[in-house]
Amino acid sequence: MKEQLSWKVGGQQGEGIESTGEIFSTTLNRLGYHLYSYRHFSSRIKGGHTNNNVRISVDEVRSVDDNIDILVAFDQQTIDVNSHELYDGGIILADAKFNPTVDESLDVVLVDIPFTEIAKEQGSQLMKNMVAIGASARLMKLPMEPFKDMIHTMFIRKGEEIVESNHNALRLGYAAMDEKFSYMDITNDFELAASDGKERLYLIGNDAIGFGAVNAGVRFMPAYPITPASEIMEYMIKHLPKLGGTVIQTEDEIAAVTMAIGSNYAGARSFTASAGPGLSLMMESIGLSGMTETPLVIVNTMRGGPSTGLPTKQEQADLNQMIYGTHGDIPKIVLAPSDVEDAFYSTIDAFNLAEYYQVPVILLSDLQMSLGKQTSDPFDLSRVQINRGKTILEDIERDEGDTEYFERYGDSDDGISARPIPGLKGGIHHVTGVEHSPTGTPSETADNRQVMMEKRMRKLENFVMREPFKVTGEKESELLIISFLSVNGVAGEAVQRFDQDIVGSITHVQLKQLHPFPAEALYPYLDGAKEVLVIEQNYSAQLFNIVKMNYHMHSKMKSFTKYNGTPFKPNEIEKYIQSILKIKEVL
Repeated sequence: MKEQLSWKVGGQQGEGIESTGEIFSTTLNRLGYHLYSYRHFSSRIKGGHTNNNVRISVDEVRSVDDNIDILVAFDQQTIDVNSHELYDGGIILADAKFNPTVDESLDVVLVDIPFTEIAKEQGSQLMKNMVAIGASARLMKLPMEPFKDMIHTMFIRKGEEIVESNHNALRLGYAAMDEKFSYMDITNDFELAASDGKERLYLIGNDAIGFGAVNAGVRFMPAYPITPASEIMEYMIKHLPKLGGTVIQTEDEIAAVTMAIGSNYAGARSFTASAGPGLSLMMESIGLSGMTETPLVIVNTMRGGPSTGLPTKQEQADLNQMIYGTHGDIPKIVLAPSDVEDAFYSTIDAFNLAEYYQVPVILLSDLQMSLGKQTSDPFDLSRVQINRGKTILEDIERDEGDTEYFERYGDSDDGISARPIPGLKGGIHHVTGVEHSPTGTPSETADNRQVMMEKRMRKLENFVMREPFKVTGEKESELLIISFLSVNGVAGEAVQRFDQDIVGSITHVQLKQLHPFPAEALYPYLDGAKEVLVIEQNYSAQLFNIVKMNYHMHSKMKSFTKYNGTPFKPNEIEKYIQSILKIKEVL
């Protein structure tokens, strides 16, 4: 009986691979298991190899596994591409239609089941995914009833006949696998241990961000579709109108960001979401937000670049762009959720910070966090608080003879000025993207420029979030590991594989505040570590170099990067840690 196992389904894009993984994993979520899934797919509508890797565990998991236990193959290419990932003794459930073969040097079991033939007998070859799910359920000794319930939930709107046909396909797949057990030598145990049965969310990061935005009070979202951000807009299209809100698909990213600035200026919380190419187009407008001190939240779901790059693959190479991309100096905040659950809370933080400090806030995600699906504890809505800072929502009482413009950009100790919503009595002022006086009137004098620049930059001089990073471990350590976004989970698992009583202490910092960099808060961990390792997914080690800019002991710092479009696996990081600590064998 296994505490965890990994299951992968593969085939051609457009033949139901995603729905197969969705039905299978969602049912296991309902059974109370912890899940983490990652989809490999091509940047096209149909065709090309695709697969869905689902890790199932009785304990929390935040990354894919090193290898897989079960491979469901709808074509030969899936076997050719993915069979080398199987653990010794792993099993391939393949559609007999294509006469599957496997490299004889691999220690795996090939089971051919007529997925397509059985499905056709039930009325449509599209139901071959149900046959495959039934076979997988029998292999893992899972009950059929939860899968039948899931099928009913998904297909009842199409009628009882469709539900019954899919039930039959599921049952026949289960029976076909049961028959194989009667004469095949399947020695490995694929039975899952019992789960705790608790109810958990099972969602992608983009949905967590969308739900966070709704709870933060967002009522308007302008956006242009782009992978891997589009699901955020789709979530808002589905839910925002129920709350009296609106989503507009704009003609491009420039229109999206300027609409977001305009609606925030008008007092309605709004945001936009995009990926690297879209953020490149938004840079001038981010500067406009900084100069006019208008709150702005942008979600950047990083993907492989540059240019069109790898639209459907994992990378973390936009960090420099987000911090340094705008021309001129403006105060700006860049955040990175530590996991899918934290994406909900960090999204709310982003809106509060943008409005409190009146600055652009960029919420970073990456493709693996945005589209990878994982279980999460239910969100605690009692933690949701709205902070609008110095936003003025009521008429301003002024002397009757006072006809001067309101000092929208008036100086203050903290650099943050009162912000009246347009239309309020007594709040009229200029707004312009050129340098301006406290009333917003254009001014290019040297003295005014210095005063206004210092006023804006003073906002974030000592800014540190309540929790700028999550820490596992102590300040004193043999090795300090620093990571962000989806690398957090896989690095955390790699650390857990070491017996720290033998190799020495390993501390893991998951950075959440990337800019302004929380150097002072991080110094005790940097000073207390004998070695520092920064792990990230880009070629130029962007986070590593930012840490170096803020810390003097470069000689003890090391970088580990990956930039081939695929996520890290725990054993890759495990081996690198092993080399740093000079361990001869993994413990």
